[in-house]
Amino acid sequence: MIIDSLQNAERYYSVHPLFKQAFTYILNTDWDQVEPSKFDIDVDQLKGIVSNKPGMTAAESTAKFECHNQHIDIQLCLSGHETLGWKPRQSCTQPKGEYNPEKDVLFYADAPDMYFQLQPGQFAIFFPEDVHAPMIGEGEIKKLVVKVKHR
Repeated sequence: MIIDSLQNAERYYSVHPLFKQAFTYILNTDWDQVEPSKFDIDVDQLKGIVSNKPGMTAAESTAKFECHNQHIDIQLCLSGHETLGWKPRQSCTQPKGEYNPEKDVLFYADAPDMYFQLQPGQFAIFFPEDVHAPMIGEGEIKKLVVKVKHR
């Protein structure tokens, strides 16, 4: 997992071959003008999801404590204050159901080891080994998730 601010995005271009393209797109888009939607940034490689929803309680979010096998998530707070839960996948022992390859998601009943908060302009990068619980907070949270093809 990586937590940082957009002003430092360039530091992560070498972490994955698609990160430079993803962050360039993020930095060159006026997110105030983008309504909640799903869209392709680079077909089959980079997909974007903008949401603007009320924050959830920690219990509501951890009920869908998730990780992915095929994608890396770049989760950017656009407005509001978002708290996220995290735990390393290798420490999780309570899977909820089977991995869903269509939706690229596996849920766990484990509790996060830690919580952290993102302010507007801050992001977290979740790799397949990162189980995460997003959208915890009060009030409206507008965020962008960029799904980066991992494999």
